[in-house]
Amino acid sequence: MPIQKCTDQKRTSPKRAPRLDWDNLRVFLELARAGSLSAAARSLGLSHATVGRRIVSLEDTLGRPLVERRVDGYVLTPDGEAVRDLADGMDERALAILRRGGREDGLVGTVRLTMTQALADLFVAFRLGPLRVRHPGLDLEVVVDNRSLSLARREADIAIRLARPQSGDLFARKLATIGYALYAAPGAPDALIANDDSLADLPESVWLSRHYPGKRIAFRSNSVQTQLAAARAGFGVALLPRWLAVGEAGLERLPSAVPTPTREVWLAVHRDLKDVPRVRAVIDHVTAVFEAERALLAGDG
Repeated sequence: MPIQKCTDQKRTSPKRAPRLDWDNLRVFLELARAGSLSAAARSLGLSHATVGRRIVSLEDTLGRPLVERRVDGYVLTPDGEAVRDLADGMDERALAILRRGGREDGLVGTVRLTMTQALADLFVAFRLGPLRVRHPGLDLEVVVDNRSLSLARREADIAIRLARPQSGDLFARKLATIGYALYAAPGAPDALIANDDSLADLPESVWLSRHYPGKRIAFRSNSVQTQLAAARAGFGVALLPRWLAVGEAGLERLPSAVPTPTREVWLAVHRDLKDVPRVRAVIDHVTAVFEAERALLAGDG
C-alpha cells in the first residue's frame, strides 16, 4: 500500500470563549435593579469604584456596552436589557440553591423579618424574648419598611404584611385582623389626622376620603405612631389601630356612623424556606404571638 505523503499543516486550536466572571454579572444585575451606582454599591457592600470596575470588566468580556452612563443614573442598552433578563433567571436559581442549602443549618444563624414600624416597635419586638431563651443560637434582623420587600431575592426571610400576598412562590398564613377606630383628645378641633399622599391607597386612607370628603386635614404623616402623638396633642380626629390607641392617656374613642375599616395581618415566607429549622422556629413563635393577641388586635380585648 503506497504511503501517502503528509504535508506539514499547522494546526490551529479553536478560539476559546471568554470566561464569564459571575461576580461581575451579580454586580451588573444589582446596578440594573438599583438604577444608580451608589444604590448598587450600598446594597452589595462595595465601593463605587469596585462596582464601576466590574461593570467595565463585564462589558469588555461580552464585547458590547451594557449601560449608558447619564447624569441622573444608569440606563440599560438593548444588549444590557437582554443580559439582565438572562441574568435574572440565573440569579433566581442561585438564590433557590442558597435557600435549599439552609435546610440543614439547624437552630443557629440569622433570620430576617420585615414588617411595619408600628408592629415592630410596639407589638412584635418585645414579644420575641421567649424565642431568644429557647433558641439562643438564633440571630434576628428586623427590617421596618412599608414596602413589600422581595422574599424571593432574600431581602427578607419572613414578611409580616397588612394584606394577603398576591404573587410569588410563597407560603402565606393569616395571623389576625386589626380593627380601627376614631380617636381624639378631649376638646380637639373638628379636623382630621391622616396618612400623607404616599399612603393614599391604603384602606384606612380610602375610608377617610370616602366618609369625610372635603374635611380639613390638620396633620398628615406616613407614621401611625406620629399620628397617635398628633391626636394626643389635640390636632384632631385620627383613625388608628385599636390595639395601638387603647389605654392611651388623653385619648377618647369616638363613635362612627359607619363601620370602621379592618386590616388583615399575613405572614409570608418563600416555600423553599418555610421548613428550614431556624426559619420554622421563628414562624411558629410569631404565629403563636399573634394568635394569643387576636382579641387585642381586633379591638375586642
